[in-house]
Amino acid sequence: MKQFWIFGYGSLMWRPGFAFERSAPARIHGYHRSLCVYSHVHRGTPEQPGLVLGLDRGGSCHGLAFEVAPERWSETIAYLRAREQVTSVYLEKVTTARLTTSGQTVEAVTYVVDRSHRQYAGILDEQALEHHVRMGEGVSGHCIDYVANTLAHLREMNIHDPALERLAGRLGSQAASRSS
Repeated sequence: MKQFWIFGYGSLMWRPGFAFERSAPARIHGYHRSLCVYSHVHRGTPEQPGLVLGLDRGGSCHGLAFEVAPERWSETIAYLRAREQVTSVYLEKVTTARLTTSGQTVEAVTYVVDRSHRQYAGILDEQALEHHVRMGEGVSGHCIDYVANTLAHLREMNIHDPALERLAGRLGSQAASRSS
């Protein structure tokens, strides 16, 4: 029987929005988690973009893999495309994910940033990161909440993300009060 998996590295970890059979901590290679996408809808606007995570080239990324029942696969992919592809900043890719508790490898759909897209922010300095996160607010809420929730869930999974930790330190009590 074919298995169907989704790999989440940001808000999909704490708000998947689709039914799944099970989830497991997982790691993919060839991409790393990065606040490298200007958000024009969910956490910002074109006039005042926030930042959201993308998988960018290089390194590896710990996240969460979700197994989806075969009969729910079509509706799950349709939901994810509507959610993740609002402005087509991500490329839908199939990657190999290693479930960290069992060592099993699975093929998982994930969303990788399109470096040629106008919303690709690339590597921003810490001041620019902080500015966009403080100012960004869109249809899914404030960018600070997004960063705080993602970081809280990474910590629950014992995943250390130095870049998000530094940013949270710069955001100070504003981020801490929003994640509680």
